[in-house]
Amino acid sequence: MRFSAILLFLPVVIATLPSSSPQVKVAGNKCTVIPLGGGQDDGPNILYAFETCKSGGTIVLDQYYVVNTVLVTTGLKDVGIELSGTVQYTPNIAYWSLNSLFLEYQNATTYWFLSGDLIHLYGGGTLDANGQVWWDYPNKTVGTAGGSSTVFARPVPLTVGNASNVLIEDLTEIGSPLWVCPPSPHGQPKGILQTLQNNFVYQSTNVTYRRMNISTTSYSSNPTANSDGWDIYRSSYITIEDSTINNDDDCVSLKPNTTNVVVGNLYCNGSHGISVGSLGQYAGETDIVANVYVYNISMNHAQNGARIKIFGGSPDPDSTAGGGTGYVQNITFENFYVNNVDYPIYLNQCYSTPANICAEYPSELVISDVHYINVHGTSSGKEGDLVAELECSQECYGITATGTNLTSPKGPAAYYCQGIANETLLDFPCTSPPS
Repeated sequence: MRFSAILLFLPVVIATLPSSSPQVKVAGNKCTVIPLGGGQDDGPNILYAFETCKSGGTIVLDQYYVVNTVLVTTGLKDVGIELSGTVQYTPNIAYWSLNSLFLEYQNATTYWFLSGDLIHLYGGGTLDANGQVWWDYPNKTVGTAGGSSTVFARPVPLTVGNASNVLIEDLTEIGSPLWVCPPSPHGQPKGILQTLQNNFVYQSTNVTYRRMNISTTSYSSNPTANSDGWDIYRSSYITIEDSTINNDDDCVSLKPNTTNVVVGNLYCNGSHGISVGSLGQYAGETDIVANVYVYNISMNHAQNGARIKIFGGSPDPDSTAGGGTGYVQNITFENFYVNNVDYPIYLNQCYSTPANICAEYPSELVISDVHYINVHGTSSGKEGDLVAELECSQECYGITATGTNLTSPKGPAAYYCQGIANETLLDFPCTSPPS
């Protein structure tokens, strides 16, 4: 995977910082930003506050701020960020497409890159990414694998990168401008997709989110733009709890090389599920997701519930559409409620891979020790009586289910299974998927 956070713009940002700022009130090691008002850019003053109070300090953002400057706040040490006001990124597509911080993978970029050790972001405030103008924009372009294009970049509202010991709590995020390709008529993606996000955790450890409220709601005829709640990549010891997410892509997505994750007490609405993956997209690269505990989830009006999505193999050694290696191991979904969900349980080892290719070149990613405990509720009936689909192109080991209680409005619940090493570990009757 190619998620290298390249801080190319950092020297430019530092060079534009004021040597002093009357808009930043400094009292000891506390920096309070006073907004300019009148729609003027508060970004440089926010950056000045971070630079001034970056070690053992507190940055206070307690009013309404307009930001038209990419925020790169790195080198923080033992810092509190009190966001009790609103930070609103401008609807300046021309600026953000050229200047938002480039993160390389499928041309992803970010408005705000937060980095350092011992960071606490809190306060009950709001990050407003002004998504409506992006959803309504008439000349959208799509880049590699459905991600941003280099001429029309759509920034992530907040990226925690190269960071450790971070706590983010009690915030609202609205209007992420990012999206992916539209879903197919059968609810699964067309082509290769990049699932973009409200929160991106990159190459970090010990990061906790709690009591977050995430919403992407369009007020025009143009739909919202498929924004994940969280995407976690190359990170470990991540916790996401006690939050509400209204969106139309993954509620949480665990990307390659993510380990030791706890996700719990979430209300997800309009989602694509709690997803492991997608993984195995790039030939020659190793993807690992392991030691994940997902509990007490309410998944409503969604495409998927508990989901694992793995690309198939590929004959092409340079493939960007499957052929990667690695493993998925020790994943638990427990007390998982579904309401009007197309696929309550979904495990696919030929994700976004043509059936004939996957049959000849099975996935090279091994799946083992996946546990479904008390998955219950109702499907949408969109897939008929199907409530669970477990399809492995090479055998999956240690797949268990207990306490399953799923119903379909279209008849007795059906469970499709293929390539499961020991179906007796499942508490539901398996049938082969239709050919």
